[in-house]
Amino acid sequence: MIILLSIIIILGVAIFFFMQQSKFGKAPSGDRLEKIKASAHYKDGTFENLSYTSTLTGDGSYAKALWEFLFVKKERLRPVDSIPSVKTDLLHLDINENVLVWFGHSSYFMQIDGKRILVDPVFSGAASPVSFAVKSFNGTDIYTTDDIPEIDYLFISHDHWDHLDYETVVKLKSKVKTVICGLGVGEHFEYWGYDKDIIVEKDWNESASLGDGFSVHFTPERHFSGRTLRRNISVWTSFVLRTPTMQVFIGGDSGYDTHFSEIGKTFGSFDLVILENGQYDEKWANIHMMPHEVLQAAKELNGKRLFPVHSSKFTLANHAWDEPLKKITELNEVTKQSMITPMIGEPVNLSDTAQTFSKWWVGLE
Repeated sequence: MIILLSIIIILGVAIFFFMQQSKFGKAPSGDRLEKIKASAHYKDGTFENLSYTSTLTGDGSYAKALWEFLFVKKERLRPVDSIPSVKTDLLHLDINENVLVWFGHSSYFMQIDGKRILVDPVFSGAASPVSFAVKSFNGTDIYTTDDIPEIDYLFISHDHWDHLDYETVVKLKSKVKTVICGLGVGEHFEYWGYDKDIIVEKDWNESASLGDGFSVHFTPERHFSGRTLRRNISVWTSFVLRTPTMQVFIGGDSGYDTHFSEIGKTFGSFDLVILENGQYDEKWANIHMMPHEVLQAAKELNGKRLFPVHSSKFTLANHAWDEPLKKITELNEVTKQSMITPMIGEPVNLSDTAQTFSKWWVGLE
């Protein structure tokens, strides 16, 4: 008993000191914390979703879900083959081109109406606080921070490790003009050396003018946040980005709920909606959409084109690595939603709605 207690104490101390590293960020404080406390969806020390949201659904338990994730054999969680890609030179793109380039998972670059935009970049090779866990698939790390030009707007949907990567944002610091994030997330950026004056940090249903005909509206998601054992002390958010010629829905992680139809009613049609499609499971359907729900959400958002992301780079769920793209394309044979499915690095012409894409995942093991 004494030995067991000693081991527990040692492990606890080790974890405590490990979590003091800068990469874990910092909890909101001062004026930021006071603004958080005034939020309509902040109660009893944490932010809440619009609808009651249990992390697990049905008769599942955390212990059962963890056991299945760690010990139940699953097939093809990671590809044997290298993920195909192309290398677009972002540093020398014509600034007048409206283009999108995907980096896998939920990381992508957009150039619209003369502004360069980067969303949830993860270039460290892992979506976790340790480099040996949740490693990226072979072939998906063809871009580094050196390949990224000066960024006008860096969007961060929430502070989970697969969306806010410490190593990446620290290296990008000198290139970023403006950070756009949910309330509370700005504390991490200030802690990591970013100037607070370049951080645009809002709660749901707040807006900000960015100048030059650009504006952003912060919209609800159904998910959660947290980089440590403490959850939901910062906002998880999606964004409505308005430019002089386009309107884009930048979705973070979300379960399906009524907020999509409300956003569609409020903002009208979108030239492009970007929604997560991957790392899902029936056991946590409240916080991640299933493929058929992604198509439904795109319809409710009045999306002219859909870009399904959150796949093809990291294993964070129990499905085969290529299942998200297989399922949504099969379902879309009935739905007929205009959809883009580029390879990593393949340029998407945002002004060409007739552009087509190959089913690049077909035939890969």
